[in-house]
Amino acid sequence: MLIEEVEGCADVAAPPANIGHALPSQRPARLVDTTMLYAPASGGVKRYLSAKRRWLVRHRPLVKHSLVLPGARNRDGQELSLIQAAALPFGRGYRWPMSARAWTDRLIRCAPSLIEAEDPYVPGLAALRAGQALGVPVVGFCHSDVAALAPGRNDGWAAKTARRLWARRCARFDAVLAPSEYLADILRDAGVHKAQAMPLGVDVDVFNPAAADRAKLCKTLGVPESDRLLVFAGRPALEKRIDVLIEAVERLGEGYRLVLIGAGAGAGVPRSDRVISLPFQQDSAKLARLFASCDALVHANPYESLGLVVLEAMACGLPVVGVAAGGVGETVDETFGQLADRPTSQAMAEAIEALFRRDVHALGQQARRRAVERYAWDAVFERLTGLYHDLTRNVAFVTPRP
Repeated sequence: MLIEEVEGCADVAAPPANIGHALPSQRPARLVDTTMLYAPASGGVKRYLSAKRRWLVRHRPLVKHSLVLPGARNRDGQELSLIQAAALPFGRGYRWPMSARAWTDRLIRCAPSLIEAEDPYVPGLAALRAGQALGVPVVGFCHSDVAALAPGRNDGWAAKTARRLWARRCARFDAVLAPSEYLADILRDAGVHKAQAMPLGVDVDVFNPAAADRAKLCKTLGVPESDRLLVFAGRPALEKRIDVLIEAVERLGEGYRLVLIGAGAGAGVPRSDRVISLPFQQDSAKLARLFASCDALVHANPYESLGLVVLEAMACGLPVVGVAAGGVGETVDETFGQLADRPTSQAMAEAIEALFRRDVHALGQQARRRAVERYAWDAVFERLTGLYHDLTRNVAFVTPRP
């Protein structure tokens, strides 16, 4: 492993010692990713960075990859740098960077060919300053709409103010990426005209229907195999609308169960005898076994930028019930899922019932096909490293392993 523990995150592998040596006629590159959105229970950003590191090791031997992340204490290294940051109260392991200068200095010492910032906060500001000091391009990857996290309505004063400040920072990046056209459109409407969609992906080998063991899961959960198992995995955050999912399964009643992975552990999450809460799964293989052993993924957030959990469930052969809005509404269609017209418990319950009136097995097969054809990491990272090459003109980003 690269490290035994990154504040409890141990899924970022180091390249083998014999990989990554440049040929004499070729110039290596160093890619530095930086973010504060990395914690033991973090989801999409962490999985994206872990998948990127593994892919670069296998397919881009001339690219050295470094991470600069917040930690409980400072740690300097070529592959991993931790910068001391304050733990957020009730933040489930997330930390807030205190010094943009310290972050900037650390990025400069990494001597990057290109920097990618996964958030526009202190790491994003530091990335811009370091890029300017070094004369290297900086990519901003906007994984979520900060306005959707602001208090009150998504179109209220707080949301508009947050989005305006967010867009002002994003506009300074040399390239601005979003995981869906939905979020790219929001950025463009806010004035970030260079924003482009770069959908994320999924490891279709790990997330695979073959991982299923439904009988074992039902026995472990203490439920009959005849029950319909609905599943959701994620943080127990307000924007995830866990309460809507719980109320929906309560409406559906006998024969339906909701399995919440990680998401059932938050304060204020309603209790229900139809809901089974499981701990956050850091191991992708274990998460894949849970997904593949359930019947459908349910997702009630209308402002989700994409939702890696949707792609992972699809790759495991699960149909998806979501809301016809946001990135989920963009990703899911009737060929393998069912969309509710509103993010309410009644609308979600009706969509779930409608799904199970169809051939769920056939829908799951189509979900798997869609995941493999459109969202396998290979296609995502080939496109992404092509962008890196366009920005740096460094052929290391497009030089595959012989």
